[in-house]
Amino acid sequence: MIVCVCNNISDREIRQAADSGLATMSALRDDLGVGTCCGKCKSCAKTVLRKHLNESADRAPAMQAKSIAFQRSVQAA
Repeated sequence: MIVCVCNNISDREIRQAADSGLATMSALRDDLGVGTCCGKCKSCAKTVLRKHLNESADRAPAMQAKSIAFQRSVQAA
């Protein structure tokens, strides 16, 4: 879905930017140009960013546990 019509920025691009380390709206603005024209996308972009960051934080402990389990099985072999 296109979040920022003025700059043709999608929710996918916002999630990818968050995965690469951008965690604030000002960082999205500087890197992608989100909210730099009419500004109508700011609330939606912020929602997409926060939701993705929260989901990523929720997944992080589970991913670390899988990684540790994999490392242990490899070391035991």
